[in-house]
Amino acid sequence: MDSLLQRMQKGPVSIRVHDVIIKGNTKTKDYIIEAEAEELRSVGSMQELVEASHLVNLKLKALEVFDSVKITLDSGPPELPGTANVIIEVVEAANPLSGQIGAYTKAEARSSTVEGSLKYKNLLGYGDIWDGSLAYGYDHSAEISAGVYFPRFKKFITPVTARAYLQSQDWLKFSSYKERSLGLSLGLFSTRHHDLAYNLAWRTLTDPSQMSSRSVRRQLGHNLLSSLKYTFKFDRRDSSMRPTRGYAFASTTQIGGLVPDSRSLRFLRQDFDLRYAVPLGFYRAALNFGISGGFVFPWGNGFLSRPSYLPERLFLGGNISPLSAFGGPTTLWGFKTRGLGPTEPRRQLNDESAGPSGVDFVGGDLAVTALADLSFDIPIRWFREKGIHAHAFACAGNVSKLTENAYRDFSIKKFAESLRTSVGVGLVIPTNLFRMELNYCYILKKSDEDRAKSGVWITFSGN
Repeated sequence: MDSLLQRMQKGPVSIRVHDVIIKGNTKTKDYIIEAEAEELRSVGSMQELVEASHLVNLKLKALEVFDSVKITLDSGPPELPGTANVIIEVVEAANPLSGQIGAYTKAEARSSTVEGSLKYKNLLGYGDIWDGSLAYGYDHSAEISAGVYFPRFKKFITPVTARAYLQSQDWLKFSSYKERSLGLSLGLFSTRHHDLAYNLAWRTLTDPSQMSSRSVRRQLGHNLLSSLKYTFKFDRRDSSMRPTRGYAFASTTQIGGLVPDSRSLRFLRQDFDLRYAVPLGFYRAALNFGISGGFVFPWGNGFLSRPSYLPERLFLGGNISPLSAFGGPTTLWGFKTRGLGPTEPRRQLNDESAGPSGVDFVGGDLAVTALADLSFDIPIRWFREKGIHAHAFACAGNVSKLTENAYRDFSIKKFAESLRTSVGVGLVIPTNLFRMELNYCYILKKSDEDRAKSGVWITFSGN
């Protein structure tokens, strides 16, 4: 062993894998483990073998169906010098059933929710994970779902997922409608950078308040969603929660209307997000830049004269951090959920004692946001040890309507002149479950109908 270590320090030690021996799997199919260990076959040196063994160990543990994984490197047959055998010993989960329950705060968008889930692991021996979950929000939002995940199944070379769900979301406060969906989602293709999924759902929009604006009332009722969504994403940043160097890009393309049904929603939606972090060399300071955008259109004859589907439109605002919301235009610091963009007056009530009915935020077909964030350590040891740091930020964004011939009045100059902007400073407190920001936001520019305010904001973002 001492001789081998000395040779490895001097340079690559040539070796190849003769055999991969699997032990301990009484239920799990051999090819599931072999698929995760494929890279062992292609190593050419002892250094590569040690590194590949470590990665395979991590991948097998990530399947969540083994209590322990042990990989041993042994010499190959005497008649084949320069070879090694890799012995993978696994201990399958003693208790395949697990569950969890918790209370979570998603301020503004869904209030607080109580969520519970049950998982059953490796039922069929394919590394499969079956789960059921239930979530209920104090604002009457709810979701019941059940699904299954296969890391490898038969001839599929990527994970396969399927999920059935019943979901209800209350948007009465913001847009005067409730949304209920009964559907099935299928994960067709998934790798490190690519994801392809199909979604089939029966959606119903209702207005119990009977106060919705004209454009919302026109879309109440039943519709069929049949859509294909492709996501390309790579993230070369050193951290998604506190990036100090690197870059990231995400693009999502969704096309709806894939079944020949008159109630099928036909639309095309595209979102993108670009981030770049630059280290400054002192107090772990870094400057983060980001720009994101998206558009949605119905497709078919006369598509520009027809409205886009309400739940698929672009909305901005929300009590989450724009720095953590990666994937497309979602929010701005200091603006409430669905707190900016096109609005329409709600139906007036005949009751004289009733207050003003207000407006509905109806979303837009084009949205753009941009942000700049300067983060740095606080020069106090206790704060540094806990990961608590300070930041200063600025952001801008806008939403515009283009369908129903509104594109005729659109211009880049008007869009830029009506950008909403805000700046601020704050403390960032990371935890194992979420990232919390305690910020002071100052609104530089907003419209009269926007729901935004200058002052103290607390935002939460999931890890």
